[in-house]
Amino acid sequence: MQVQRVIVGPLEANCWIVDDGNGGPALVIDPGDDADAILERIRGMDVSAIILTHCHFDHLGAVHELMQATGAPLMVHVDDAEFITTPEGTGGALFGFEQCVAPPADVVLVQDDVVTAGEIRLKVLHTPGHTPGGICLEASQEDGPLHLFSGDTLFAGSVGRTDFPRGSSRELAESISAKLSLLPPSTVVHPGHGPDTTIEREQRINPFWPRA
Repeated sequence: MQVQRVIVGPLEANCWIVDDGNGGPALVIDPGDDADAILERIRGMDVSAIILTHCHFDHLGAVHELMQATGAPLMVHVDDAEFITTPEGTGGALFGFEQCVAPPADVVLVQDDVVTAGEIRLKVLHTPGHTPGGICLEASQEDGPLHLFSGDTLFAGSVGRTDFPRGSSRELAESISAKLSLLPPSTVVHPGHGPDTTIEREQRINPFWPRA
């Protein structure tokens, strides 16, 4: 599995480009801004899907341009699908990013859906809290460690904010406890902002990790 990070936009969100390393098509996760930089990274690659981990403006600002350039379908969890098309729904209206909206999703995702691209399988983990339809993507390949694209559910040493409209600290804690805490400690975590981490590290040092 090959994982590329492109840091985009004024909020320095992570856009992830994933492929199987064997010539399979790529998946683009959270193209938040800087479409030209993302398109440069995927030049010459087929893109089978564009996936949003949640509906916020800093994770979807380049969706329209990528869809036009690649023809790839847009996927988002069903509980966030209604929010991606308006600046009020994306939160862009609150921060002066009214232009950061996406077209309607082509595919709505639910818990345990699997998105495939070549030898890669991305399993959808519904992790509400930061937004109602927030998801993490559990990425597996026949060989190699498990990877998790955690969006704004889990960061290195922290978690996503829950003080925005539709956020819930209780739901976020439940999502981590019920879904992420069950993953192998060696799982490599690729968050929506900031550096990579592992489940083992977050269990050990993250002050927001649920404790028994």
